[in-house]
Amino acid sequence: MRLPCGFGPFELLERAGVGGMAEVFKATAFGASGFEKTIALKLLREEYVGDSTWERMFLEEARLQARLVHRGLVQAHDFGAVEGRPWVRLDWIDGADLAALAAGAPIPERIACFVLAEVLTALSFLHAASDERGRPLGLVHRDVSSTNVLVSLAGEVKLGDFGIAKATLLKDQTRGGVRKGTYASMSPEQVSGRPLSSSSDVFSAGVLLVELLTGSRPFDGATPVETMERIREASPPSLEGVALGLRPTIATMLSKEPGHRSTARALAQTLRSSAADEFEVAVWAHERNALRRTTLEASDE
Repeated sequence: MRLPCGFGPFELLERAGVGGMAEVFKATAFGASGFEKTIALKLLREEYVGDSTWERMFLEEARLQARLVHRGLVQAHDFGAVEGRPWVRLDWIDGADLAALAAGAPIPERIACFVLAEVLTALSFLHAASDERGRPLGLVHRDVSSTNVLVSLAGEVKLGDFGIAKATLLKDQTRGGVRKGTYASMSPEQVSGRPLSSSSDVFSAGVLLVELLTGSRPFDGATPVETMERIREASPPSLEGVALGLRPTIATMLSKEPGHRSTARALAQTLRSSAADEFEVAVWAHERNALRRTTLEASDE
């Protein structure tokens, strides 16, 4: 697809990301009287267009994301199709994901605590979500990782990618026992194929916190198989370089037994005592984005 190009009432400007089922574009939405707005447009991948199973999965995930309204979640606003290709209109987050901003290096402790407190607050909302009858949906995100957390230039933190979130009251669309999610951020129960609860997301958030504070994930091995085996064992990782005051919190998040982990809500409250404010995060995001652009421009020369 050559960009920019027209796509129904939208103009696709650049591809922002691609996943197993869909790709996301930065786009412009047009309306009456010259109205224009920058949005994110999620499209079902072309090879799945016309496949009823994939199209149903895409629609169910769009409906799920649209019903979850929270400041810490990327919001879905509309759904449709252009020449048979389904799309979902999402908020465009002017910033970058944590993986791009951190670039594999430790980030300041106060920034990391703010980011994780916001992620955990969003997860707490997600875990408590219910349907229109008040029945708990039993949502588990299943992929809390540095590529799925966006930080805006305004200092907002958004948890994205609901393409693999599962609600217990919705049909499970996981095919053939495939474990969905970023394997290096999975919980012990996830890599073992056991039933998941909200505690699985808490473990993944703990992995992310260690990654932000140290520049590396706590259970990484030489191969994916070795990494998954280390996660399955969940031996207490080395927390060298992590502030002593944060180590008990991280140890709780990375407990092997799901029942030994604190709730996302309680952990968010704990981390806020060591966190920066939104203004500090905005300054940091601006600095990291400027450095990232400089690096990208230099690599293109």
